[in-house]
Amino acid sequence: MIQEGIPGYLRIEAVDLGRGTDVRVTILGDAQAVAGAMAAEMFAVIQAALASRGQAVLIVPVGPVDQFPILAQLINAGGVSLRQTVIINMDEYLDDTQGWVSWEHPLSFRSFMERNFYSLLHKDLAPPEENRVFPDPARPEAIGRLIESRGQVDACFGGIGINGHIAFNEPPEPGENISLEEFANLPARVLPLARESRTINSVTVGGGMEVVPRWCVTVGMREILAAKKLRFFCNRPWQAAVVRRVLHGPITSACPASLLRTHPDAALGLADFVAAKPQIGLR
Repeated sequence: MIQEGIPGYLRIEAVDLGRGTDVRVTILGDAQAVAGAMAAEMFAVIQAALASRGQAVLIVPVGPVDQFPILAQLINAGGVSLRQTVIINMDEYLDDTQGWVSWEHPLSFRSFMERNFYSLLHKDLAPPEENRVFPDPARPEAIGRLIESRGQVDACFGGIGINGHIAFNEPPEPGENISLEEFANLPARVLPLARESRTINSVTVGGGMEVVPRWCVTVGMREILAAKKLRFFCNRPWQAAVVRRVLHGPITSACPASLLRTHPDAALGLADFVAAKPQIGLR
C-alpha cells in the first residue's frame, strides 16, 4: 500500500490508540453500545457527585444523541432526583440575528433536549427549569459565573467534530494568530461555524448546507478543560481519522480536541468502526 502523503497517525491500529498518552481509550462495540456506555457514565457521575457534595454539574452535548433516552430510563428506574443537578448544554445554533434558533427549528438543541430527555423523566425527578442551561448569546459569560457559583463541573461529556472541534470551539481560521495557551483559555462565546462543521453536519442531519445555521454559541475551552473529568464518545464512521489526529497528532489549536491530552482525567469511548484504522484509497 502506498503511504506517501498519509500522516503517520492515520496508520495507527485500533489496539494502539491512546498508547503513549494519558487519555484512556475504550473500544465499546457498535453505536448502541456507545450510547449505553455514555448514558451509564453520565448516570454514575451524577450519582457520585450528589453523594459527595449534594449537587452535580454536567456539561453535555447534543451529538452524540442516543444516550439521552437511556439516561432518562436509568434515572427513572433508580429514582434519582435531579433537583440538585445542573445540566449545561455545551452549545446551540443561532439564527442570522445571532439569537437562538427558534424552538421549532428542526436543528434546535433546546427542543431536542426537551423531547429526548427532560420530557421522559418522572416529573418529581426532573431538574427544575433554571437548572436546564444553554449558553445565552446575549450573555455567554453567565456560564462561567454559574460554574463558579456551583464550585466545579463534575464532568464534561461530548463528541468530536471532523475538524477536531469540541462543543463548537472551532479551530482558528487561516491567518488568525492565537497561541495554544490563549486558545485553551477561550470562554463561552458567539462565533461563526466553520465550513467543515456545516458540511459534515449537513450530512448527519439529512439535508444540505443550507439547512445548517451559520452561527452558534458555545461553552469555551476554558470551561471544558476546567471540568473535573472529560468523557468524550465517538460513534460516526468518519471519526476514525480525527480521533487518531486527536490522540497522536500534535497538540494544537488547529485540532481543539487534542487538548484532551493536557487534562489529568480524560477518557475517550469509541465505536469499533471508529477505532478501526481508516482504509485510505479510491474505491
